Amino acid sequence: MDLAEYAMDFLIVAALVIGITAFMGVMANGIGETIFAGKKKNENVDHTLKTQAGWRKVGGRKK
Repeated sequence: MDLAEYAMDFLIVAALVIGITAFMGVMANGIGETIFAGKKKNENVDHTLKTQAGWRKVGGRKK
């Protein structure tokens, strides 16, 4: 049982480290966009929409 307990502890710690790291990345990105983006928050989205204006919609189900 000693090895099983070690493996379980290892998996729990690994999941916590990966989860906390991912969460911190999302939080840092959100804070950075809020503080430093200013008026350019949607610059990439707006450019993409401008580029795709007039394109035909393809794929999906026919109605």
